[in-house]
Amino acid sequence: MRATLAMVALVATTLVAVSFLVPLALLLRTQVHTQAALAAEQRAAAVVPVVALSTDLTELQQAVSRPGTADRLAVLLPDGQLIGTEHTPADLLNRALTGRQPVSGAVAGGTEYLQPVVLAADRVAVVEEFVPQAELDRGLARAWTVMGLLAAALVGGSVVVADRLGSRVVRASRRLSEASCALGAGQLDARVEPAGPVELHEAGVAFNLMADRVRQLLATERELVADLSHRLRTPLTALRLAAERIGPVPGSPRLTAAIGQLETELDSIIVTARAPLAARPAGAGAADGGTEGDSCLVAELARHRVGFWSVLAEQQGRTCSFEATDEPTTVRLPEDALAAVVDSLVGNVFRHTPEGTGFAVSVRRTAQSVVLAVADGGPGIADPAGALSRGVSSGGSTGLGLDIARSAAESTRGQLRILRSELGGALVEVSLGLAAAEPRRGLRRRWRHRRRRVGR
Repeated sequence: MRATLAMVALVATTLVAVSFLVPLALLLRTQVHTQAALAAEQRAAAVVPVVALSTDLTELQQAVSRPGTADRLAVLLPDGQLIGTEHTPADLLNRALTGRQPVSGAVAGGTEYLQPVVLAADRVAVVEEFVPQAELDRGLARAWTVMGLLAAALVGGSVVVADRLGSRVVRASRRLSEASCALGAGQLDARVEPAGPVELHEAGVAFNLMADRVRQLLATERELVADLSHRLRTPLTALRLAAERIGPVPGSPRLTAAIGQLETELDSIIVTARAPLAARPAGAGAADGGTEGDSCLVAELARHRVGFWSVLAEQQGRTCSFEATDEPTTVRLPEDALAAVVDSLVGNVFRHTPEGTGFAVSVRRTAQSVVLAVADGGPGIADPAGALSRGVSSGGSTGLGLDIARSAAESTRGQLRILRSELGGALVEVSLGLAAAEPRRGLRRRWRHRRRRVGR
């Protein structure tokens, strides 16, 4: 690109210089010739009065022999006598005598100017002025040399400037190309320092924004894979517990082994999906929330999910209780997202506490939020801050359960807290921001036939 820009500058500047300098050189030569001709006319005109008043040879000889006119000025008398040096050809002389008008023409070594002088008795004398070629070209060579040097400097300067500008453009383009190749090769942290002309600077800024967006989209995609895989742990846990309750029957070991292998593969999927981009991108939590049409009743959904888990709780000898407010508990979350929150919290109780450990689920409403609380009588959580770190778990699981609940809470401008429960174990409170509009009444009717009575 640099060579192309330099060549374009060279050709363009050369054309401009030639288009200006050639006419200027011709005009300068014409002006020098005109000035030389005017000087010759003036010298000839100074001799005309002398010829017109007297034909004395001595006076005429003194007139043509003045300083600066030697061998250049001559007078041809009517009788054919010549005073000075003659340079005029016959044809040019005949034109002056016949026409009795000043004439000029090129001769060997320069230009001849003839001035006829009409004397008494209609006789005609001719004053000749010879202008040498050196006088006609005086100063032209130097002027043309100066103009040529100026043109060369102009062309060279334009090429240098074009090369410098091209170098700047090429560097910026090369950096953008290298960053694009690196991003295409999987280096998600590849960025470019915007530089160069305005267009390339804007392209660099747009590339960085695109790279940031690609990184966010990939991170969100991997989180979604991990979260969806984690949701499968809930029915898998229920299946494992049900298999354990079956007891020693034919095929039971194979079923238990298959469930264990399925759990291992599921954990591997979660870890692999989270490995390329472990960090959640800024603002992703808010994007996980539902749209304006995605809303649900926390109390109704929590009652339904606790009813599902109460069957397993009864099989393991766990006490299970549920309390909910009668006030509207509408939040801006999809039903499956809120169900995943309840299942994650309750599933953690079954996963991390011994059989026979009781738990309680409650839903209460505050001025601006709905609080979903899950308390258990287990050993509790020794490091609440560490437990809230995505992908970190001290219990041998994937560490995504609490993060799912926290992300759902933050998407509704709420929060998640880990406290100590009255039962002696952990208390997880998920605060969900209330929705602005009331939910559809059909949701209550849709779940009414699915409710189960929960033991207290």
